[in-house]
Amino acid sequence: MSTLESIKETVKRELPAWLESDPAFRQAILDLTASLYSRRDETNDWFHQTLDEMRRERERQDARWRKNDERLERERQESERKWEEQNRKWEANQVALKALQEEQKCKWDEQNYKWEANQVALKALQDEQNRKWDEQNRKWDSNQAELKSLHEEILALGKRIDRSIGALGARWGLRSEKAFRDALAGILEKTFGVEVLNVCEYDDEGAVFGRPDQIELDVLIKNGLLILCELKSSIDKAGMYIFERKARFYERRHDRQADRLIVISPMIDSRAQDVARRLGIETYGEPEEVSN
Repeated sequence: MSTLESIKETVKRELPAWLESDPAFRQAILDLTASLYSRRDETNDWFHQTLDEMRRERERQDARWRKNDERLERERQESERKWEEQNRKWEANQVALKALQEEQKCKWDEQNYKWEANQVALKALQDEQNRKWDEQNRKWDSNQAELKSLHEEILALGKRIDRSIGALGARWGLRSEKAFRDALAGILEKTFGVEVLNVCEYDDEGAVFGRPDQIELDVLIKNGLLILCELKSSIDKAGMYIFERKARFYERRHDRQADRLIVISPMIDSRAQDVARRLGIETYGEPEEVSN
């Protein structure tokens, strides 16, 4: 290390002690460095000025803060006043709302009471109606049972009457058939001068009925004409076919051709009329209708 550097290190190390112990040396140093630092009185003046400036600034700040505080206080008070007013309004609304809710609850309770009363009355009415319906159903069932019994009795009576009427009709038919034939024969003989013969012959070959049986036929003779006639109170399709077979049987038995085939009956079935037209049989409802 050079001598200059060594001196600098020594000065740095010893300078604080020299300044402390040697006032003359300290003054010399101060004078030497006076151009580099402000004087004490100047520093004090600057410091005091700075403090005064800081104090004034603080006072200005304090004034602004006081104004802000006053403004904030006024705003706070106004806000509290508004909040209190809103709270009073809200509390008033809550009171009104509670009163409305209580009123609505009273109305709902009243409606529920009326509804329940109506339901009770409705149920009582339904029970009464069901009771009446059950009673009516029992009466209906009883009436139906009585009607069914009466209907069965009527059916049984009808069957007995049908059997009685059938038996009576069979006897009446036989008698009325003969009376009708006799009456027609009398009319034809007395009014028109026609000879009426009731021929009964035995068909031993079964040509008419499919087996041997007695054949009955009315024969009308007028002015040499041979008319084979069926005088019946009623005739159907089968009866018309049977009459045609009886006529052919008579023609073969007596070897003579009939001039006319006539059926006289007040009751001729429409299907028998069709058969008569196909077989060439004349049909009349009254003997007076028979033409010459």
